[in-house]
Amino acid sequence: MVQGTTSDAGKSTLVAALCRVLYRRGVRVAPFKPQNMALNSAVTVDGGEIGRAQAVQAQASGLLPHTDMNPVLLKPNSDTGCQVIIHGKAVCNLEATGYHAYKPTAMRAVLDSWQRLTMQYDCVIVEGAGSPAEINLRDNDIANMGFAEAVDCPVILIADIDKGGVFAHIVGTLALLSESERARIIGFVINRFRGDIALLQSGLDWLEQETGKPVLGVLPYLHDLHIEAEDAVPLNSTFARETEGSDRLKIIVPVLPHISNHTDFDALRLHPQVDFQFVKMGETIPSADLIILPGSKNVRGDLEYLRNNGWEQALTKHLRYGGKVLGVCGGFQMLGCAIHDPYATEGEAGSSAGFGWLEMETTLEQVKQLKQVTGQLAFAEAVVTGYEIHMGVSTGVALIKPALIINGKGEGAISQDNQVAGTYVHGLFDSPDACSAWLKWAGLQTAQHFDYEKLRNDELNRLADCAELHLDWVKLAQYL
Repeated sequence: MVQGTTSDAGKSTLVAALCRVLYRRGVRVAPFKPQNMALNSAVTVDGGEIGRAQAVQAQASGLLPHTDMNPVLLKPNSDTGCQVIIHGKAVCNLEATGYHAYKPTAMRAVLDSWQRLTMQYDCVIVEGAGSPAEINLRDNDIANMGFAEAVDCPVILIADIDKGGVFAHIVGTLALLSESERARIIGFVINRFRGDIALLQSGLDWLEQETGKPVLGVLPYLHDLHIEAEDAVPLNSTFARETEGSDRLKIIVPVLPHISNHTDFDALRLHPQVDFQFVKMGETIPSADLIILPGSKNVRGDLEYLRNNGWEQALTKHLRYGGKVLGVCGGFQMLGCAIHDPYATEGEAGSSAGFGWLEMETTLEQVKQLKQVTGQLAFAEAVVTGYEIHMGVSTGVALIKPALIINGKGEGAISQDNQVAGTYVHGLFDSPDACSAWLKWAGLQTAQHFDYEKLRNDELNRLADCAELHLDWVKLAQYL
């Protein structure tokens, strides 16, 4: 099991690296995260929903994602509450205190999945959540040491040196663990190191002497590494170089308070012909060729937030000057005339007026739709492979002119003036032909072929190469 001294220490990345290394060595390996809290999710081969990070780790393992890889997923829909997903299916909405009482039930689901995975695979690499030293979360813990103790699992502790304070993080974490939990840690991995390792050696020697535990490796800072984010919205760094002699298409996406599945836009962020920017609430809204409204776990709340932050006026002006607008999932619902939530699915029951650019209305139902889909764009000969994950059902005349064709039926909508489009399908830009077609729709004259899937796989191999070189596989061998 990989646990971290902090959030974003590199747990997800190290698990993906270990999975890819073992997979390349011919080991039957699978990833596992007992409990995940994230709004980035993926639809599994068995028709459920898990955290996006575990889907990436499954890819690293040469597997299709399965609900057993993340049996408990928490999707926040307010500052204090979340939707609880067990074995891929939404079972209830709970406030924090209510979920604490629910943990024993969740733990049974975790152990059932663990048993199934360990019967099927030679090795299971487990990812913890946050930090094991959160005192207020220790009781009935199922995400970190509570799980490790229950199944007698050895633990690697990873810490991020790039943020500073790495030795304090490690020693402080150990100090807050019980004696049995400290004994369970087999060693440390220091992540994101820049510079000459010789300058760090005295610190490593001190750490080993102070704790009696080995440093299992120091992983260097991998510049421009692209591994899909578990939850945090990435910084607006440009990975792809600007294509020489061509103008780039400007695309912006507002960062909603409850933004979900923002990994939909990774293929655009990395595309060499796209100037992509996430825009936070309160920031100046820049001009753009295309504005994309992303998915949301609280559509009506985020719609109100957009209005309160000047986005309705900005979108109206954008369309008046000939710009394009695309909505994905919750963003698609916002483009209609109304959103109804009669069952208080995402918050208080009620209705909200949409932006009204697509003549349709959406009603949030009690059963979530989860499915993997393959179809083609309605306006171009391009195959789309993605997934749907939503509780809304949209109806109206706007759907007569669809954005996609799936199993012979229309899906989504495109306005009569061809300026506004929307769809429930996530993964719109992952395939090269579909990405090129959307960019042309948005105004890019000639879109070049960009294979995002190949880039994802290449980055996993790059990460595994780094782990092969910088981890102590002799010390790890007895546990793997």
